[in-house]
Amino acid sequence: MTTAIAVPTAPDLGRMQRDRWARLRAVMDEQGVDALLLLGNSNVAYATGASWPLGDPGRANVELPVAVLTASGDPPHLFTPFPDLAVLDLCLPEDHVHGPVYLEFDEGAEAFGHALAELVPPGARVAIDELPGSLRRHSELLFPGGPPTSADDVVGTAKLIKTPDELGFLRAALRITEEAIAPVQASLAPGLRQSDLTACFLRAAFDLGADANILDPIWQVMPASLADGPWTTHGDIACPLLTTERELARGDVLWVDTGISYAGFASDFGRTWLVGTEPTARQTAQFHAWRAIMEAVLGVTRAGATGIDLTRAALAASDGRKPWMQHFYLGHGLGIDSAESPFIGTDLGDAYDERQVLAPGMVLVLEPLVWDDGAGGYRAEEVVVITDDGWLSLTDYPYDPYAD
Repeated sequence: MTTAIAVPTAPDLGRMQRDRWARLRAVMDEQGVDALLLLGNSNVAYATGASWPLGDPGRANVELPVAVLTASGDPPHLFTPFPDLAVLDLCLPEDHVHGPVYLEFDEGAEAFGHALAELVPPGARVAIDELPGSLRRHSELLFPGGPPTSADDVVGTAKLIKTPDELGFLRAALRITEEAIAPVQASLAPGLRQSDLTACFLRAAFDLGADANILDPIWQVMPASLADGPWTTHGDIACPLLTTERELARGDVLWVDTGISYAGFASDFGRTWLVGTEPTARQTAQFHAWRAIMEAVLGVTRAGATGIDLTRAALAASDGRKPWMQHFYLGHGLGIDSAESPFIGTDLGDAYDERQVLAPGMVLVLEPLVWDDGAGGYRAEEVVVITDDGWLSLTDYPYDPYAD
């Protein structure tokens, strides 16, 4: 562990957005891209800092905010049906905010092509993250310089390294989550419903300033053995399962997982709780086994390490048994999405993990588990930012009732 990275307690939105533009343009230069055309919600939010109300999928596909960023050095242009609701104090000049474009329709694609010609030089190398049929049909108008490349390669690379202000907002989102989760844990008692816990958490989170609930809270009652749980195609643990109005019983083991959004940043929280009782000796042993795995992984977590270094450390600390759910991962990134690159321990295999090289400013959510069939198991998550010689924790929620 190290504190080489300073995380501001009062992050600056404007500075953060300017740093993002600089990162995007640096990657554009590396990849030979002259202009980004962004349709994906997360990518638009990252490039412009704008936010907008969520809608049903059918409406969202039509009323699609779009961003255009060129290598010229100017702020990006935002096309949106919600100009009054967009966050416009992030260095976006007024004349860079435009009305909506309806790219699901040929008329909208054609109109947008003419608008794009005013922003992007002829022959520019354009990268795009989504390509609806209407844009394909008008590709000669929209992309006179030739077929577009993938903008996800640009944005994904830029997002890997968080700016100091991004880390500040991310830590604020995590702290809201932890402060909102504490009264939920304090209220745990037999007879409460899972949905009661959700109501308590969401009320507290929004009172503390959360923008949205991005992961419906999970308070999953874990069975003692796999055979006692739902059938799965892969034969592994069935998790997560939806929250219901099930009443909690004394001795229930809850795997908790949730997340909120604050200032456009996602949080992620995971712990194991007990209802109305203290852990048995076997359950305490599960926790200590989990902690040994986590310490082994963190022991090799630093800039220059690869994903396979982390998975090998986890496997060695668990006697060769994979200590994470096979349909998830040992670790994943966190930022404006609740799960983003890098992904470590996926079904893409060792070769993929070996290509995931950690760098200062990357954020990882590590989520190993211990499963002791016949006696359930323990799972928890830790969020860290990578530094030159180690890592810095962004969370400090306790492990009780297993440990303080």
